[in-house]
Parts: sequence; structure tokens; C-alpha cells
Amino acid sequence: MSDTVNRSLVLIGGKAAGGKTASLRTLKDPTGVVYLGCEAGKELPFAQAEGKKFRKLVVTNPYQVHSVFAEAEKDKAVHTIVIDTLTFLMDMFESTVVLRADDGRAAWSDYAQFYKKLMQEYVAATNKNVIMLAHITDVLDEVEGVMETLVKVKGQLMTQGIESYFCNVVTARKIAVTKLKDYANPHLIITPEEEVQGFKYVYQTKLTRETVNARIRGPLGLWSTEETFIDNDAQFLLDQLHNYYN
Repeated sequence: MSDTVNRSLVLIGGKAAGGKTASLRTLKDPTGVVYLGCEAGKELPFAQAEGKKFRKLVVTNPYQVHSVFAEAEKDKAVHTIVIDTLTFLMDMFESTVVLRADDGRAAWSDYAQFYKKLMQEYVAATNKNVIMLAHITDVLDEVEGVMETLVKVKGQLMTQGIESYFCNVVTARKIAVTKLKDYANPHLIITPEEEVQGFKYVYQTKLTRETVNARIRGPLGLWSTEETFIDNDAQFLLDQLHNYYN
């Protein structure tokens, strides 16, 4: 049994075009970022200068992710590992492993164990920053009769909830500027361009009345009420976690 824990682990959920991947643009020392692209080689939505690019790997086999974590542990220059997205990674496992297996029941067990091994053996043991992006969707909780906003997966993992493995979960959103006026804080900068456009890409760090059934979470005291919405800045998110735990 291990008592290791990764305190620089964050899940950034969001719907399509909500600014999840774009929020990575602020990460410092990009050559030390291992970016695992799980969405069929999708390009980053921002430019990177030559010699200052992420170490990008297009994942075509889900087990590559385990191997990358193992190799990254040996490389002191690597400081951050990004999975974009966890949703597509689990879809890939379903299509390349589960649906091709002779024993479907055993394969679905492997589906759950693949994720658990990633989190419990590789993520928990590393001292690297780990950022996982994921697509969220609205799902009816038939017991409570309410719509929940969550990362949708299959089988046992759906019951447990992907988010249960994270202490730090934020949502990347596109929100009307008028709705942000009550959340003024030094980390929410609305630019003149955003004023004209009428919307801003943000991270939501805390639940609100309208999003009470979302699975946003964070350590107590990490964010104030005024910081419910902040700039979608992945480096700032990591810096806040480092400051909180240290």
C-alpha cells in the first residue's frame, strides 16, 4: 500500500468549445509539458514558437498513457503531463479493447481497471503536475429526479464517478460578461475585446445556484466566493494549488 498522493492534480471539465484546451496556452516552460492528444491528432488551438512547444504525442493505443507516465518519471525536465481528453481516452479503450474482446464481460472489467491503475499507480505516484481535460454532459439522475452535469463514462466508473478521483475539479465555460459583474476579483480580467464580444472564457471554481448539480470541487478555502469565476489560465490554477498545499 502506498501513502503517496499527487497534490498537483486537476480535472478541467467542459463542453465542446468551452476553452478547455485553450487554457493550456499559459503553461510555463512548454518544452517540459508532455501533451497526450487522444482526439485523433487534433491540433492545439493556439500557436507555439519554435523551440517552445509541448512534447506532443498522438495517442492511438490507450496503454501508451501508462508508458508515458513511467518514462516521464525518469526525465527531470518534464514538469507537467496533460491528457486531452480523458473522455476520448476511455472511448478509445472501449473501441480498441472492449469491442474487440472475445469475453466482453472481462473486457469491461479491464476498462475500469485501466482507469484505476492510471490514477492509483501512475498519477498518485508522480511528482509531476497532472492536468486532465474531459468533456462534460447533462445526465438525468433518475433517483433524485434532477439533471447532473458530469464526465460521462461507462459501467462501474459511471457509478463511482470519474470526478471522485480528483480533489480539484473546475469547469471551463463561455459566459456572458454581464453575468460576471458580481464576481469581480483580481484573477478575472475582462478585456475591451471581451466587453465588445459580450462573453468571456473562464474557469468556474465553485458551485452556484444555477450549477448546484455540477461536480465542481476544490479544497476548503482554496477559492473565495468572489473567485467563483476566474480567467481560464492553467498555470494560475497550478500555482494556486502549489501555494495552498505548501
